[in-house]
Amino acid sequence: MSIKRALVSVSDKQGIVDFCRELSALGVEIISTGGTSTLLAKEGVPVIGISDVTGFPEIMDGRVKTLHPAVHSGLLAVRDNEEHTKQMSELGLDYIDLVVVNLYPFAQTIAKPDVAYEEAIENIDIGGPTMLRSAAKNHAFVSVVVDAGDYAQVLEEIRAEGDTTLDTRKRLAAKVFRHTAAYDALIADYLANVTGEPLPERYTVTYEKIQDLRYGENPHQKAAFYRKPLAASDTLTAAEQLHGKELSYNNINDANAALQIVKEFEEPAVVAVKHMNPCGVGVGESVYEAYQKAYNADPTSIFGGIVAANRIIDQDTANLLKDIFLEIVLAPGFTDEALEILTKKKNIRLLKIGQLSAAGARKSSFVVTSIEGGMVVQESDVHSVNAEDLQVVTDRKPSEEELKQLLFGWKVVKHVKSNAIVLAADDMTVGVGAGQMNRVGAAKIAIEQAGEKAKGAVLASDAFFPMGDTLELAAKAGITAVIQPGGSIKDEESIKVANEYGIAMVFTGVRHFKH
Repeated sequence: MSIKRALVSVSDKQGIVDFCRELSALGVEIISTGGTSTLLAKEGVPVIGISDVTGFPEIMDGRVKTLHPAVHSGLLAVRDNEEHTKQMSELGLDYIDLVVVNLYPFAQTIAKPDVAYEEAIENIDIGGPTMLRSAAKNHAFVSVVVDAGDYAQVLEEIRAEGDTTLDTRKRLAAKVFRHTAAYDALIADYLANVTGEPLPERYTVTYEKIQDLRYGENPHQKAAFYRKPLAASDTLTAAEQLHGKELSYNNINDANAALQIVKEFEEPAVVAVKHMNPCGVGVGESVYEAYQKAYNADPTSIFGGIVAANRIIDQDTANLLKDIFLEIVLAPGFTDEALEILTKKKNIRLLKIGQLSAAGARKSSFVVTSIEGGMVVQESDVHSVNAEDLQVVTDRKPSEEELKQLLFGWKVVKHVKSNAIVLAADDMTVGVGAGQMNRVGAAKIAIEQAGEKAKGAVLASDAFFPMGDTLELAAKAGITAVIQPGGSIKDEESIKVANEYGIAMVFTGVRHFKH
């Protein structure tokens, strides 16, 4: 066997002229279509038009050109099947040994702001996937290339043996089916959203690999990092790493957790995260002040943690950051002076994230969580509350300052693993109780961490109090105001305790469980 005829039709023409010129020099006859054929002819590469093969013109603005027996018999004929070879001979058909195709730019089309539905539909490729699938199915005899990154290896093998190896053809065929599956999944996702069916009877998703990871959550687990096509610029998958070694699996999860929290704030904010829970959150007039508050919230736990800011890191802030060991600093940017300071630390990773969207403008996406044998899918939790949304349920109303701190605490507790309690004062967290099996246990941890700072602080709870014990604990610690969803059959018990101790309490009507 040897490669004698190639069918080439690409939307992304990077490298295709040089590749085809080399094929031609090796004696391979090249068939091509539309714009690819025009380009090759212009560059002096011998090319046969698809209509010369099919005996039929390209019609309907190119919608129909390769969907023809003269093409697909050449791709699908089993070369060692006597009946197939007899039919090819009787019908005067020729084999096609190599297919080089990439598809209409559907992803790039729907990424354009306000793209028209008709334009999106027009960029759904039909002939391309059909040729790819035909060639990939018949990979025992046909080589198929969908990725320009494979051009070099294909040429090398043709030069050496006149054909690709079976192992290479198997690998290329597998890549084709991944590619067409991803292409169809993107189309299905787009149409599901257009028709208002974001959770349809079949949930098809596709992701592109960013990098292999050294290992997963633990060294014995394999892992890789993937991005969803068209991911927004303010997501971790779009971050630019400016310094430091590769991210680990745990780094990625922690950095994403920090990023989601810092997105809650319009004012300068800094978040410190350990094991996907915030250990310190602060807001201030500047990123410098915000970092000081985040650090002072828990100077012990921040060591070895992840820090995310929603403002550019300046020189003064960098001088503070360099004084402790941090795994990652994530921010919309770094001044030159800050970079000079922080890049002297070999083990710190610096990530530049895209411009963060305003908290009120955040749109819900869908979160996929794998379980053994399947997955569960839900909308992301982008719900937020304003002062006007709150229901005061106690005799005493919160003061203006208490209200400010309650809303701050509510933004943070939403991102703490349930059961979750957050204490806040002076625009910073002073105690965080995360992931406990009962709510009073989470409160005890937060209060113990806060120590004397609990006096005069406010308390945020991600879900309602099933009884009054958490309020009793809060009152004894000197907490003056509470924010919680409400909705328990024992709400009156909690309200009674709050009134007894003069605690102001507000209900949001929304809970924020986070498992």
